Amino acid sequence: MIEKFYTYPLQSLNTFGFDVSARCFIKAYATQDILQLRDDRDFTRGKRLVMGGGSNLLFTANFDGCILQPLLQSIDVADETSEKVRLHVGAGVAWDELVRSSVERGWYGLENLSFIPGTVGASPVQNIGAYGVEAKDAIESVEYVNLDTFTVERLSSEQCRFGYRSSIFKQELKGKAVITQVTFCLSKRPRYNTSYGSLSEMVKQLGGESLRNVRQAIVATRSSKLPDPAEMGSAGSFFKNPFVEKSAAEELLKTYPAMPTFTSGSGVKIPAGWLIEQCGLKGARRGSVGVHPKQALVLVNYGGGTGCEVLALAYEICRAVRDKFGVELEMEVNVVA
Repeated sequence: MIEKFYTYPLQSLNTFGFDVSARCFIKAYATQDILQLRDDRDFTRGKRLVMGGGSNLLFTANFDGCILQPLLQSIDVADETSEKVRLHVGAGVAWDELVRSSVERGWYGLENLSFIPGTVGASPVQNIGAYGVEAKDAIESVEYVNLDTFTVERLSSEQCRFGYRSSIFKQELKGKAVITQVTFCLSKRPRYNTSYGSLSEMVKQLGGESLRNVRQAIVATRSSKLPDPAEMGSAGSFFKNPFVEKSAAEELLKTYPAMPTFTSGSGVKIPAGWLIEQCGLKGARRGSVGVHPKQALVLVNYGGGTGCEVLALAYEICRAVRDKFGVELEMEVNVVA
């Protein structure tokens, strides 16, 4: 069964809280529902967009097209041994609900990704990551409906070509796939990753390494730095942390010796939030939108703002960082015009 609406309000479906609407909005509760859209003129003609929880979207206007929201809600154990468990998880499951459930059951692998908004179906698209862990570390395969052929297909983790906040679903399959199910492989044996930042110390203060303590530390940290979408609209981290050549990083360190860096492969990652803060833009406000005063990586809607205002602020930030450091910032959010 599908539910279809016209001139559908999206204010509660995008975490920026922008007052926009979609010409057509479809809710699908099963894979078969999506397959049946092959004959739906609203969906097959004109602009279309697949959305999960709306936590990574920046609407700059009303959407003059059709939005599909997959709401598949299952969490099923595919198989289980003494060492690991495989889960089939529906695309519509709230991401943090999956993490919470896994932690409560003693399954390791997702705890560092606690308190990230959005849905399971969006997790492989963005290859969400936090505290030294990425979704790809636990994803075994992804099932999706191919919108060119309206057939159900499956990609292994390797075939998804995961990268830093990227995947095949943001590249060749962008706009051509509706993710319906993600298969995760989680460990039943203790396996912690608390080496990122001050996480290890925070976990120690809570009583030592345990799934619950790791999750509690991360939830507390994210809650203290990120605004509550119910009180202040945002999309979390707005920019990707940029990578530069080692030689470029070495030159920057001569001028900015306190600049934090993280070596990764042949490049060096620089925290985008630090770069923005050094440009004096942390806490900056432009009318109804601004840069969050506690985390420069987050752009916020104080109420009554628009996507165009946020986009203008994002461009201002990019120019400032480019002029000061010669570093290009890339937006992490998906801009929808």
